[in-house]
Amino acid sequence: MKTTLKRLFMFKKFILHFVTLLVLLAWGHHSFAQSWPIRPIKWVIPYPPGGITDSATRMVVQKVQEQSAWTIVIDNKPGANSILGADVVARANPDGYTFLTVIGAHAANATLYSGRLPFDVVKSFAPVSLVGIAPLLMTVNNDLPVKDVKDLIAYAKANPGKLSFGSSGVGAAAHLTQELLKQVSGIDMVHVPYKGTAPALSDLMSGSIQILTDTPSALMPQVRAGKIKALAVFSAKRVPGTLEVPTITEAGGPAIDGSTWVLFLAPAGTPKDIVNKMSVEVAKAVKSSEMLARFENLGIESVGSSPEEAGKFLGDEIVKWAKVISAANVKAE
Repeated sequence: MKTTLKRLFMFKKFILHFVTLLVLLAWGHHSFAQSWPIRPIKWVIPYPPGGITDSATRMVVQKVQEQSAWTIVIDNKPGANSILGADVVARANPDGYTFLTVIGAHAANATLYSGRLPFDVVKSFAPVSLVGIAPLLMTVNNDLPVKDVKDLIAYAKANPGKLSFGSSGVGAAAHLTQELLKQVSGIDMVHVPYKGTAPALSDLMSGSIQILTDTPSALMPQVRAGKIKALAVFSAKRVPGTLEVPTITEAGGPAIDGSTWVLFLAPAGTPKDIVNKMSVEVAKAVKSSEMLARFENLGIESVGSSPEEAGKFLGDEIVKWAKVISAANVKAE
């Protein structure tokens, strides 16, 4: 009897200590999140300075700093179709002092590099916020005898394999959007990948390629200068800042969406309170009148979502482009 009572006493004592430990850990976690940040935050952009990803991130981060008085340091780590920079963040200590910007390539990489990535595009990260979406614009060389997407599809069907379209690289949002157009419309066109948009645009104007899809900010200056023709935006509605360009359905094409987007992530395991704190500040920045105007000039639709919404969006994009990549048998460079 005494042995049984002693064991019961010891068990209750263990439970009490265990519960106390849990409370202390929870209090410590809460205290840590409350005091965060106490040093500069590193923000990794897995692309070179100057592009739309870099520009959009810097705009939002600058606004977040103004609102919060936090110190955030941008670190451009380009390479391997964004894999290099993403890997740095995936391996970082999940203490709230490292964040990452990703675009559509991150979703495509899940399929393009299936089984070969040093991280999991979903499980290695904690979603923070979907910042904005930039519907893509399809342009053609001035000498191509088409005035809209309906004409382009008819011309492509009459000349199978004779049209070529450029992109900023294999697996880029623009590349996969054109592959989706090919699949839905039943047309045959040749993909010509480039190392970025600039050389592709140069070849479009010279006639080396006939079609180029990219962001409005990259292509509209040449459209407005009369050097190339804009056929449509891959969107269900016209894009602010480019309202003169019809949607793909208005231009006689199929109802498909194609966009690049900007989404913020943190390493998996980053305290939820910190993720939520950053998400709130990002949404506040993105939805400010100043940022709405600046994003409009870039052809970006401001979003500023919750972490849960960002996670669902990323998951949906992975599924969507996996189907396109598999059907087109796209292979990573």
